[in-house]
Amino acid sequence: MPRRVTTATGSDKKPSSRSAAAGDKAHPRDASADDSRNVVNSLSKGFRVLEAFSAERPEMTLSEVARAAGIDPGTAFRMLNTLLMLGYVARVPERRFRLTLKVVDLGFHAIGRADLRELARPILRSLVDEISEAASLGVLDGADILYVERVRAGLTRLGVDIRIGTNIPAAYSVIGHAILAYLAPTERDRILAMQPRRGEIAAYRLSKNELIRALAQVRKQGYALQDSMLGNGLRILAAPVLDIDGYPIAAISVVAPAIRTSPDEFCSRTLAPVRAAAADIARAIQASGTISAAI
Repeated sequence: MPRRVTTATGSDKKPSSRSAAAGDKAHPRDASADDSRNVVNSLSKGFRVLEAFSAERPEMTLSEVARAAGIDPGTAFRMLNTLLMLGYVARVPERRFRLTLKVVDLGFHAIGRADLRELARPILRSLVDEISEAASLGVLDGADILYVERVRAGLTRLGVDIRIGTNIPAAYSVIGHAILAYLAPTERDRILAMQPRRGEIAAYRLSKNELIRALAQVRKQGYALQDSMLGNGLRILAAPVLDIDGYPIAAISVVAPAIRTSPDEFCSRTLAPVRAAAADIARAIQASGTISAAI
């Protein structure tokens, strides 16, 4: 009986050690996740610090963070300073720390705020179509206002660098006043004691008493109307988006060049549509059941 001869095909060949090594480098995901050589310990500790904060522990001291994250105080100090510098953590009074909304930005298109943008954008678009002025939606992020949606009026540019993701100090912004005015005094004072990311705005400084009086007026009339505190020649009207309990989830602002319209004319033309848009967004949020004031 003739002996059967087989030839090796590419699939039958045993890979050389050089090929195997090259294959290992080409597919790092195949490496064991438990291999400590493939773990960046400092990154792991940084995430443990972030995960230490919770609904039950929204604010913590350095020692509390170290204990909750299972790391030593020196490491916790370095991690918190790094996260402060990057904007993921903020200092609050009494030597405590809290997460900022920048943490949410990591999943911006997949969770909460993406839902808020999706709910708000068609309403803002209708508002802009009605009044022919740019409109924005902002939420409170620590001591700052974070812009989460913005709709321009056609191709008009207003000479102000406000984009989605822009932060401005709440105490020095008209849209910030529309939110701060509806907070409980204790929460308002806690936020005002925090350091905004951009610091004070030299063109606009109020004492705390002056600011509280201004916020009381905003609360009384139900909206904020003022020329921009950034010194860019813009006139801004803002109204809060209130949840069912009257808590300010967000605020809508509309803006126009101050030289083009008087405060009275601007208010009479935009206030009713802005309030209606704010109410529509509040109803949409309530109906969706997916977004809370913690956004």
